[in-house]
Amino acid sequence: MTAGQMAGLIAAIAFLILVFFIGAFLMKMVRTLSEVNKSVKTMTEDLDVISKHAEDILANANTLLDDVNHKVATIDPVFKAAADLGTSVSELNSATHDLTGKVKSTAKKTATTSLFAKLGESVFNAYRGRKNKD
Repeated sequence: MTAGQMAGLIAAIAFLILVFFIGAFLMKMVRTLSEVNKSVKTMTEDLDVISKHAEDILANANTLLDDVNHKVATIDPVFKAAADLGTSVSELNSATHDLTGKVKSTAKKTATTSLFAKLGESVFNAYRGRKNKD
């Protein structure tokens, strides 16, 4: 065997080893891609289920929101009536306060008038008593 043949044999063996490792690598790659495909399929199925559940949840949330809006619209007049009642009570309180002020003012005027009436009566009685003595 010559040196050229020996180099050719070594190159052939090296090429055979290279093909063997590339084949093994490709087989592992095929298995990995197969597993990736299975995982993607499983994830797609799971996402379809999750999507269906999400749609159901959103539909229920919309129904619930409509129900809450209807109930809020139903009780809104109650809150309006309570606000009107609060306004009425406030106005009644203000009117009572004004009436109390007027009663106090009238009481002061009455007390002043009563005092002047008593003073006038005392003066008149004193004048009459003096006139009777004369």
